[in-house]
Amino acid sequence: MNIIGTGCAHPSLTVTNEMLSGFLDTSDEWITTRTGIKKRQLISDERLEDLATEAATKALENAGVAAEDLDYIICSNVINEYITPSLSCILQGKIGANSPCVDLNGACAGFIYALDIANSFFKSKDIKNILIVCAEEPTRMVDWNQRNTCVLFGDGAGAVVLSRGEDVMAIKLTAVSKPEPLYQMRKLEHTPFINKEEPDGPLVMKGQDVFKLAVESSKNDINSVIDECDLSYNDVNYYLLHQANIRIIDTIRNTLQQDESKFPHNIEKYGNTSSASIPILLDELNRDKKLKKGDKLVLSAFGAGFVAGACLLKWSKE
Repeated sequence: MNIIGTGCAHPSLTVTNEMLSGFLDTSDEWITTRTGIKKRQLISDERLEDLATEAATKALENAGVAAEDLDYIICSNVINEYITPSLSCILQGKIGANSPCVDLNGACAGFIYALDIANSFFKSKDIKNILIVCAEEPTRMVDWNQRNTCVLFGDGAGAVVLSRGEDVMAIKLTAVSKPEPLYQMRKLEHTPFINKEEPDGPLVMKGQDVFKLAVESSKNDINSVIDECDLSYNDVNYYLLHQANIRIIDTIRNTLQQDESKFPHNIEKYGNTSSASIPILLDELNRDKKLKKGDKLVLSAFGAGFVAGACLLKWSKE
C-alpha cells in the first residue's frame, strides 16, 4: 500500500490565545508553556462535511485520481452533526464517487486504524484506490468555560489517497479498555421506558493520566514497528506524532533520543484536531517538498479508549 496523494482543509476562523483570554482565566503564556499552542482554527459557519470534501478533493487532485475511480472510502470521525447517515456516505455524494464507504471512531488514533483497515482491503480485495478522510470538530465536545480542555482543540480535515504498493512496512494497533482518563457521554432521546440515570456533558480529560498513557503507548508502538522491520530509531527520517501537546511530543522524542528536526509539528497553528492531525501534518510536509523519495516515516497516534497505533512506511511519492 502506497500513499499517492494528500490534502487538508481548515475552517476560516482563527482563534488566538489572546482571544481566549478575553473570556477565560488564561493567557498566551499559560497556554503556550503547557501545550505549545498559539492559535487554532474553529468551525463557525462551515459544516464538517464541507471541510471533509475540500480535503478529499485536494488529495484526489494531488494523486491524479478521479473520484469515480475510488474503490472504497474510509472516514475517521468522532463527532459531527449527523448521527446517521455516515460522514463517509455524505462525502461520497459530494465528491461524485460511487464506491462503498464506512466510518470509524478510533478517536485521535483513527488515521492509523484507517490505514490498517485499508491495508487489509488491499490484501483481501481486488481494488486499486482507497480514500481515507479524517474530519473532526472536537471543539464541539468541550465546555468553553473550562480552560484545561477548551484551549487544546481545533477543527479540521486531512485526507490521503492510497494505491497498491509496498510502502507500508509495518502497522501496530493497541487498545486497553480505560475510558476514565478521557471520555464524553451524551444523553440519548427519551423513551417512556427509561428509568436509569443517563449522564450528559462535555469532554472529561484527566491530563496527567492521558499524558502518561500517550507517552507509554506511543513509545511501545514505535518500538514494535521499528523492531519488526529490523531498524533503529536513527534509520527513521521523520516521526509524525499526533499533535496533542508539545510536551507529549518532546517527551517521546527525548525517550527515543532523536533530534528535534525529526519531529515536525504544527500544533502551534492548529491545536489538537483529533484524528485529522497526522494527515494534516503529512499534507503540509508533502506540499512543502520536505519529504524525499525513500524517506522512512513513523506515524504514531493515541486517544480515548485508550487506543493507539503506529505505522512505519517509506515515502515514494515524487
